[in-house]
Amino acid sequence: MAASRNERNVGRVRDAVGRLHSHAAFWVKALAQPTIDLSLRTHPGQVTRIVESPGLSLPQDELDRLVAQLRTVAAKTLPASDLTYGIFSGERERLSRAIVTLISEEASGRPIAFNALSVIEVELDGTPVDVTHLGLVMVDPDARGQGLSWVLYGLTTLVLFLRDGLRQRWISNVTQVPSVVGMVCETFSDVYPSPRPEARQSFAHLQLARGIMRQHRAVFGVGDEAGFDESRFVITDAYTGGSDALKKTFDDAPKHRDPQYAEFCARELNYDRGDDFLQIGRIDLAAARAYLFEQVPHRSLPGLLVASFVLALQRLVLPVIHWLDDSRTFGTLRAWQERSR
Repeated sequence: MAASRNERNVGRVRDAVGRLHSHAAFWVKALAQPTIDLSLRTHPGQVTRIVESPGLSLPQDELDRLVAQLRTVAAKTLPASDLTYGIFSGERERLSRAIVTLISEEASGRPIAFNALSVIEVELDGTPVDVTHLGLVMVDPDARGQGLSWVLYGLTTLVLFLRDGLRQRWISNVTQVPSVVGMVCETFSDVYPSPRPEARQSFAHLQLARGIMRQHRAVFGVGDEAGFDESRFVITDAYTGGSDALKKTFDDAPKHRDPQYAEFCARELNYDRGDDFLQIGRIDLAAARAYLFEQVPHRSLPGLLVASFVLALQRLVLPVIHWLDDSRTFGTLRAWQERSR
C-alpha cells in the first residue's frame, strides 16, 4: 500500500515537472519566433495553439488545414452558407491580420474552440497605436462548460503583453453576449462600457472608438449603415455587414455567473434590432496579475507563473545584455568594431 502511494506521488511530481518544462519552453519560443506559432497543454487532454498572422507565416497546405479546423468548430453553430465569412474564407489578406487561438483534443486532434483576434491600427492623440481586437470566439456546443474561457479571452493577450516588454496594450471587443461582456470587464483594466461602478468613458476611449468605427467595421462584420451611440458605445443595427448569422436573442445569449452583466445588456441593448456593445479596455500589469490569480485555474497557475517569469525576465534582462555586449550586432545596436570602421 505504501509503495503504491509512493509511486503515485512520484508520478504526480514527474507530471508537474513535465508541465513546468512545457510551459517554460512555450514562453522561450515566444521570444525567439518573429511571429508566434506556439502550442501549449492548457487542460488535461487538450492542446492550445496560438498562430500569429497565419496568412503570412503558414504555407498554403497548413493554412488550408487551419481554416478547415476553424470551419469544423463553426459548423456546429453556423449554417454552411456562412462558413465563408471573414476568416472562414481562407483569404490570406484577411488571415494576415489575425491571431488565431485554437483548442483541440490532444488524442484525436479534433478542434473544439477558437478565438480569432486581430491587431488594428487606430490613432490616439495624433499617434498611431495598435489595438488588439478580441474578435470571433466559437466553442463546440459539446465542449461548453469545460472552463475554456480563460484561454480564449486572456491567454493570447497575455502572450502579446509580455512579449511586448510589459507595455500596456489597448483591447477592443464587439458583442451582445452577457457572458462575454462580463469576461472582458473582469479580465482587462479600464473597460468601458461596463456596469461596474468604476467604469468611466475617457477621451482616449472615445478617440479609439471613433477610429475603430470609422476604419475597421469590416473586422467585426458591421456594415456602414449601422449607427453608433457615442455616449453608451452601442452599435445599433449591427448585424448588417456579413455577421448576420451571429445575431442572438437575449434568451439565447449565454449569461455570465454575475447577473449584473445580463441586466446591463437587457437594459442597454435592443436585441430585436440587433445591437452590440463596443468595449474598449487595456491589458496592463494590474490586468495581467488579476488574470493570473483570478481567471487561470489553480491547476494551470504554477506553470503559467513560471512561464511568465521566464518571459518577463528575458524581456527585461536580454536588452541589458545586448547593450553591454559590444562585439555583436543586435537589431539597431551595432557592434563596436563596426562602428569604429
